[in-house]
Amino acid sequence: MAGARRWAASALATAARAIETPAAYRSPQAGTGGTFHRSLDAATGGRRGNGMGTFHRLNAEVAAGHHIVGSRAAYMAANNPYLSNAVANLVTFLIGTGPRLTVRGLQRSQRRDVELAFERWSGRADHSERTDLAGVLAQMARDMVVWGEGLALMHDTPDGLRVQTLAPDHIDTARTAVLEGGRMIVNGIEFDAAGRRVAYWLHPERPHSVFTNESPARRIDAADVLHLFHPIGPGQVRGLSWLAPAILTANELDQWKDALLMAAKLSAMAAAFVTDTSDTGGTDKVFGDPEWEPGAITFLPYGTDVKFSAPDQIKDAPALLRMSLQAMAAALGVPEFLLSGDLTNANYSSLRAGLIPFRVRMEQVQYSTLVPQVLRPVWERWLLGEILSGRLDIPSDTAADWIMPRPQQVDPAKDLEAVEKALALGLKSRSQAINELGWSAEDIDEEIHADRAREAELGLNFTPTHTSPKGNTDAV
Repeated sequence: MAGARRWAASALATAARAIETPAAYRSPQAGTGGTFHRSLDAATGGRRGNGMGTFHRLNAEVAAGHHIVGSRAAYMAANNPYLSNAVANLVTFLIGTGPRLTVRGLQRSQRRDVELAFERWSGRADHSERTDLAGVLAQMARDMVVWGEGLALMHDTPDGLRVQTLAPDHIDTARTAVLEGGRMIVNGIEFDAAGRRVAYWLHPERPHSVFTNESPARRIDAADVLHLFHPIGPGQVRGLSWLAPAILTANELDQWKDALLMAAKLSAMAAAFVTDTSDTGGTDKVFGDPEWEPGAITFLPYGTDVKFSAPDQIKDAPALLRMSLQAMAAALGVPEFLLSGDLTNANYSSLRAGLIPFRVRMEQVQYSTLVPQVLRPVWERWLLGEILSGRLDIPSDTAADWIMPRPQQVDPAKDLEAVEKALALGLKSRSQAINELGWSAEDIDEEIHADRAREAELGLNFTPTHTSPKGNTDAV
């Protein structure tokens, strides 16, 4: 009886394992000691899988490599001509001359007063009084591209709100701790029990600044901190440099180019080699070391010869350079010509095809990262300060939209034709068309009205004309 029970239990266990194990993962030798094989090539080892890296928990990976990746990215952005050009173009497309504010939910006169007040404040928004709000945003955007994150503090002063940009290394990255009540500090950023950012631990000065001593980090309320970074995964705490996928390629490209240039330089320096074929020279000059300078004539000992290496790879240099630049451009998400500056083979179609997805990507960063992380907090903080000071009398929850600068067009005439057709078909409003050009419709209308009044007062007429098919010129 006991044997029968053991047999039944074993049979049930075998059946359960058969049910729980999907057929695609069962060994063909199941029950005979056979091995299992993965069906996903990306998860295999062997010849193709050995040496392949793996990416673990996002915050752990970013924290471990944040400083070294940022340092290398900053070096490359300052020294590599291609990455330096790409960084400048990315910042230009993101910020340009600065976004424009449009207020919603107010009467026209009130709306214009608020917008003009904000524009006046933008000119003196910088805490260091060196630039305006657009300059502050440009610095934060550059830090986000190079270091992975931009940092700034908001200060309430008697003259209004001021924004102070800081280097990202002000954050005390080494500060990580579990606090009471479910709170925690992760890489210098404090979270409450619900996972919301409540404070930042910042060094008053850079730890490595010249002529300053390292100071302990201070706790700064998160409401006073602007922390800009474009996340690559949910729950990300710190930003990762946008240059990270291109750093190694750029470094290898620099070394390869230096080697080619050095080889070409040495070859160009040797103008001639003189050999004493009769072995009767006997002068010290014949046995001297080669002279490496432009136009050098070197004397060689009897029976010797000189051959310069000319590897076959040098003929493939242009193709290898192009492939490396394409890889770097793909890593940064920019068209290749924004990296290399080369427009040799470009035309209208290729430029437009390359710029359209790039502009969409930049708009995504502008409206999903720059606006909620920087522009909206700045607007809300500025508005509250103006209301409390009595300079404005509007609701504190007044909403605002942001008009981003419009990049220059490849062919403005064709773009305007498309806008004209969209307006004629009622597919977009005139305000929308003007906003897409980076301007405020209110500003444009007021300027046109002022121009018309001044022209009428001075007796001027700049009304455009067009020629009819019959050759008659009619005023439009």
